[in-house]
Amino acid sequence: MAESHQTGKQGETIARNHLKQNGYAILESNWQSGHREIDIIAQKDNLLVVIEVKARKTAFFGEPEEFVSRRKQKLLIEAANHYLVKNEIDLEVRFDIISVLFKGENHQLHHIEDAFYPTL
Repeated sequence: MAESHQTGKQGETIARNHLKQNGYAILESNWQSGHREIDIIAQKDNLLVVIEVKARKTAFFGEPEEFVSRRKQKLLIEAANHYLVKNEIDLEVRFDIISVLFKGENHQLHHIEDAFYPTL
């Protein structure tokens, strides 16, 4: 397994644990719709939360959350819409980013709620 893929998987595990500890129910991990993927779909109260996880071993080129491009946001919104329709879900949706920056054996997690909004 490539090191960057392994870092991403580690980051997703840390993100899921963080969400569970904060009262989120994990509904899906790595949910796919065609070429679109949502890292984590969770629910908290009456809110469906779509989460993109970015994990890095260095912030030399910028914080991990800075790498969620407009194109990636568009793909997440499309995938979320498909998920809602397919599963007949009628909940408000929020888009979050969780960044995990590894520092040796430790890590720093940053959970950004309402990281971006769907645009028309």
